[in-house]
Amino acid sequence: MSRTAKNAVIIMIATLLSRVLGFLRETILANFYGTSMVADVFVLTLNIPGLIISIVGSVIYMMYIPVYYDTKERLGEEGSLEFTNNILNILCIFSIIVSLLGIIFASEIIKIFAIGFEGEKFDLAVKFLRIMMLGVLFLSLNKIQSSFLQVKDSYLPAALVGVVYNICIIISIFLSVRYGSYYLAIGALLGLVGQVLLLVPFMQKKGYRYRFYIKLKDESILKMVKLSIPMMIGVAMSQLNVYVDKALASTLGDGKLSALNYASRLNDFVVALFVTSLITVIYPKLSQFVNDDDKKSFKKIIVKSSNCLLLVVVPITVGAVILSEPIVRVLLQRGSFSSESTVMTSNALKLYAIGVIGYAVKEILSRGFYSLGDTKTPMINSSLSVIINIILDLIFIKPFSYMGLAMATSISYMVTVVLMFFSLRRKVGSFNGKSVFSTFVKSLLASIAMSIGVIFTYNSLISILGMAFLAEVISLAASILFGATIYIVFIKVLKVAEMKILEDTIKHLFVKQR
Repeated sequence: MSRTAKNAVIIMIATLLSRVLGFLRETILANFYGTSMVADVFVLTLNIPGLIISIVGSVIYMMYIPVYYDTKERLGEEGSLEFTNNILNILCIFSIIVSLLGIIFASEIIKIFAIGFEGEKFDLAVKFLRIMMLGVLFLSLNKIQSSFLQVKDSYLPAALVGVVYNICIIISIFLSVRYGSYYLAIGALLGLVGQVLLLVPFMQKKGYRYRFYIKLKDESILKMVKLSIPMMIGVAMSQLNVYVDKALASTLGDGKLSALNYASRLNDFVVALFVTSLITVIYPKLSQFVNDDDKKSFKKIIVKSSNCLLLVVVPITVGAVILSEPIVRVLLQRGSFSSESTVMTSNALKLYAIGVIGYAVKEILSRGFYSLGDTKTPMINSSLSVIINIILDLIFIKPFSYMGLAMATSISYMVTVVLMFFSLRRKVGSFNGKSVFSTFVKSLLASIAMSIGVIFTYNSLISILGMAFLAEVISLAASILFGATIYIVFIKVLKVAEMKILEDTIKHLFVKQR
């Protein structure tokens, strides 16, 4: 686990750099555009190419790794490389077709994804989308590149692609203010191109050589398709969930969709930094254990990974709930992003943050199923969760407006993780779920103690230093540092075993071994 933890921490550091730039990007966007019409249009169209291709792209990303290991065992290194080129070429042709259809039917797509957009807002969204749809090809290529590097035990390059992407968008925001809003869409497209170009030399270093090779009836491709169909349905259901949220938000008037997006971005920081970083490393390991028929190690890494995530995510969730408003104010409130924007975004952030705990464990459990070659169970559980989310959306939107949409999302994650936990236990037998529950309870108790210290420290410093920007930054940083100290002390007192993993990882990273 120490090597896995080391890789996870390295990815976290790279992801932190990318996410800091992402926050800078959101801050600059908020400064110039706030929760305006242009911000709403950019937020919506920025995600549509990803939503369209993610149904296929995410499936390819998930299924490539276990099928790669199977192909390598059967046909050797050359066979696995041939499989990689085959799936890459097939995906390229598919993506080009999707891009062209997206450009042709841009108006119809906007009518589906933004039922509340009209007039100038609708026209601008159509123009933005036609530019961004070209990015579908590069999104698809990046999925294969990242997967290939992961099976080669190379995680850092793929974690750095977000740096290129965010830099391109930041430059485009400044250009758009001077030369026109279309530069926002152009910058997003160039960012996707840059991600692909960045990974090419790293793939070559790991032995990848491109060859134009297509064989639709290849055994590995057929196996991948068979496994992918249930998963594709599950991913499609998840994207339907995202569509419903955004479509309903677009009916609530200017600013609501942007506020949800800003809150979601802040929430995604935690997900990408901790959840995605760890899962990126453990998924190839899970697939390898299944391929080697090592069930003991498979169960062990599921439990250890879940516990490590809970140890980190629970206090962050509690901290986000109690400090959401000052966090949003410090990070985003300037220029066109008003105090009203801060209130809307912080309200959504509180509700999104609650769902991170369920999302984190759900992602680990789902990777367990995929490694086992079971894509049907996650599909069924995710579909039930999506149905619950949509029903709750419709129930909550009237009394709670945009906050109801965030609330429904978090509840659906909690439902899914419970369903998947019992499903995995039925499939592989007991895997020490009591340990996961025990870690959650201990982490929650430590987080409650932490929250008391955080609230006291923040309020005390604010009353002394005032509400000026620098004063609030100092108050926020000091309260977070004090709260983290309290949390670590309580976790050590409660004797949570996974704390030792974190300590050992830091030691391996920063202390020269003799």
